[in-house]
Amino acid sequence: MKVVLLAGGFGTRISEESQFKPKPMIEIGGKPILWHIMKEYSYYGFNEFIICAGYKQHIIKEWVANYFLHNSDFTLDFTAGENSMTVHAQHCEPWKITVVDTGLNTMTGGRIKRIQPYVGNETFMMTYGDGVCDVDISKLVEFHKQHGKIATLTAVVQEQQKGVLDVGGDNAVKAFREKNATDGALINAGYMVLEPQIFDYLDGDLCVFEKDPMKKLAEQGELMSYTHKGFWQCMDNKREMDELEKLLAKGMAPWKKWED
Repeated sequence: MKVVLLAGGFGTRISEESQFKPKPMIEIGGKPILWHIMKEYSYYGFNEFIICAGYKQHIIKEWVANYFLHNSDFTLDFTAGENSMTVHAQHCEPWKITVVDTGLNTMTGGRIKRIQPYVGNETFMMTYGDGVCDVDISKLVEFHKQHGKIATLTAVVQEQQKGVLDVGGDNAVKAFREKNATDGALINAGYMVLEPQIFDYLDGDLCVFEKDPMKKLAEQGELMSYTHKGFWQCMDNKREMDELEKLLAKGMAPWKKWED
């Protein structure tokens, strides 16, 4: 199952860092937060990624293109008048990564729509490139397969300004509305599982996935929530970035289930 990562936004709320690179490429523990998210999925055996790039997309492309080189031991031999490379050992994850320039000003729904040819007619996962979580992704996928609806999102309880959910006793999302500063309820944390029918709900680059498409899914009973009571944290500002950095430095990062 492919994993789609939204990594094209401007990251204006953390402009101290995002003026130089896309927010998903901001490092915590010496690695981009995008890498941490990919490692989460890889831990559960999901190793094929489609990255929706946009703002400063060349930085993401260069990071992916050089990833094997930067994680390998090799010899370059120029003695015969040509460039011969011998790889002695490589320490890369078994990843297959597709990077797509989904546009500079494209909204979230538009970015997902643009990668439809790379997903095909398959169930896929999607999350945002600026938040980490210790949700059990295998159980999330199992939950999605059992209910048979178009979309599943991971819901967490946070007193933050995110999309607010009204979830019924059967885990069906009854309503979806945009964030409100006074809300302290179940929120959309990303980590979604989506059926290919989701593309029928997306229309053009100005489509905001978290608005009309998700509202329509909720109204039609096609949006389900997988409630996660563990750790989730987005990185919207430098304070949150520093908090994630501290967790890693102390060896207390809940999302880090893999071995070094």
